[in-house]
Amino acid sequence: MSGETSPSSKSRVGITAAACAVFVVGMVGMSFAAVPLYRMFCQVTGFGGTPLRADSAPEGSIDREVTVRFDTNIGNGLGWSFRPVERQIRLRVGEVAEVAFIVENRGRTTSTATATFNVTPEVTGAYFNKLACFCFSEQTLAPGERVEMPVQFFVDPAIAEDKDLNYIDAITLSYTFYPAREPAKPLAALAAPATGSNPL
Repeated sequence: MSGETSPSSKSRVGITAAACAVFVVGMVGMSFAAVPLYRMFCQVTGFGGTPLRADSAPEGSIDREVTVRFDTNIGNGLGWSFRPVERQIRLRVGEVAEVAFIVENRGRTTSTATATFNVTPEVTGAYFNKLACFCFSEQTLAPGERVEMPVQFFVDPAIAEDKDLNYIDAITLSYTFYPAREPAKPLAALAAPATGSNPL
């Protein structure tokens, strides 16, 4: 009969449907992978003002100084306070500096957050290197918990070889904590408790 579908036609339809399903799953997977891949690209290249991650400090500093300012922010829905211990420091290019940030959960429930970061001017991202940082890993704070988080960094002496950046004498390192969907390991495992009881 003309209205019947042959086995070969059914097979072709099944293969087409399966191929479409695989394509859709692949596209969904790529969309989830895009963020970490983009993040990895930025961390490797310094693109978009993303500081680089360094395994070791430079051999020495050079006769040039920069001011590094610190900016902290909290995303909507996160009941934390967050601030640098020092608002800015002055250091030599190539010198390793360590600064601290204080974060406190002012909410009534345990919450988890992730910190993102960047530097401005964005062109300095390729020369701003971090040796130790709390960023890009989920952190969990209990209600009322307050901790001090260290960051170690340096400005690569190679910046002096870029004549277009001779005007740079100040860099701003900015962090923003955003609420995370899933709880993670306690922040206290990465940082020592802050001393003193003065409110932020």
